[in-house]
Amino acid sequence: MGKFDGILLCTDLDETLLTTDKRVSKENYDAIEYFKSEGGLFTFITGRVPKTATEIYHTIKPNAPYGCFNGGGIYDPVQERYLWNLFLTEEALELVREVDHKLPEIGIQFNTENQVYFNKDSGALVNFRAITGLPKITCPYEEIKEPVMKVVFAHLEDEQILRLQDLLQRHPKAHLFDFIRSERTLYEILPKGIGKGTAVEKLCRFLKLDINKTVAIGDYNNDISMIKKAGMGFAVENAIPEVKAAADRITVNNNDSVIAKIIDELD
Repeated sequence: MGKFDGILLCTDLDETLLTTDKRVSKENYDAIEYFKSEGGLFTFITGRVPKTATEIYHTIKPNAPYGCFNGGGIYDPVQERYLWNLFLTEEALELVREVDHKLPEIGIQFNTENQVYFNKDSGALVNFRAITGLPKITCPYEEIKEPVMKVVFAHLEDEQILRLQDLLQRHPKAHLFDFIRSERTLYEILPKGIGKGTAVEKLCRFLKLDINKTVAIGDYNNDISMIKKAGMGFAVENAIPEVKAAADRITVNNNDSVIAKIIDELD
């Protein structure tokens, strides 16, 4: 028996677990190993797809499946398969066409189970590829035959993202989907009812854990649902105000080994 038996710790990656220069600090790494050795279950819940989460998985070695697609999938990297996922319905294409027609400067990216397609490029998507290392695989969105997990729109300017948000939320079929601003330059269409909080619920169900014994940490809008859903929700000091307002507690910033700090508090 370990002191962290039955506790599931779920963290966001970028600007939370990872430092600003995308590293895992030694303090975080050592604390995660200690947490696991004492019976704790550690994982991450991210907007990334498994294809872009592999390197961080091998670095921090979670001992539980992880959440991807901002809660739209639960992936088991040991078995290399999804335990659960949900796809967008075909009506999402109508919203994409509307954006493409009325806001032609917005970048468009389609995410399927195993691929990321850059359907229409923008400066924000160029930056996205530079950070993630993804290849520029292009395909007109009308020609994608695989089921789609989420659609990502991208632009460098806040004003354009706000125009996009307004356009999508006023669409006659907006009620069929959920939307999230996952980063300052990214705005996403997700299946209805999907969020990182959904992933926390699913993980607890798969692992037969009490959701009241979960801990979640994050920094941005897409982390709010898991922070609210978890038994204890933390916002990093560098989080946006909406996340801090949703959290039970505010901790140190992502460059100060936040995971180590929280595990020390749990200890």
